Amino acid sequence: MPTIFDRLTRFFSGAEPRALPLPPLDAAHALGALLVRVAKADHAYLFEELEQIDRILAHRNGINAVKAAQMRAECERLEAAVDDTPGFVAKLREAVDYEERRKIAEALWAVVIADGVREEHEVALVEIIEDMLGVSETHSREAREAAESIR
Repeated sequence: MPTIFDRLTRFFSGAEPRALPLPPLDAAHALGALLVRVAKADHAYLFEELEQIDRILAHRNGINAVKAAQMRAECERLEAAVDDTPGFVAKLREAVDYEERRKIAEALWAVVIADGVREEHEVALVEIIEDMLGVSETHSREAREAAESIR
């Protein structure tokens, strides 16, 4: 573990820190990466969206707020490094049943509405993801309404 002196020396010398390894591409991280991707779809990644993602990750994974924030940071790195939305969705689709995919749709909508504004890029991306997940239009509407009722 580098000391504070080591970090300061690297900082002032311009030495690049080693990149952290990407987290495993499991269903939990795939969902986190999709949540981040939806939040960033409008080119604004706002605090309200971060908070919502942390709440979703904590609830879905049974972890505390600190672990959820750490997991979100891992998912942010994964989302930035892997430009494969269909791959993330495929990982989820093979790992969870239809009822769980409906809950995933609700989580995605919760991120879209977290900042109080529905941006068309976010909405379009969620609709594409829902289609890839195989979530019906009726269940998509129900997921969106459920997310709105929680807000």
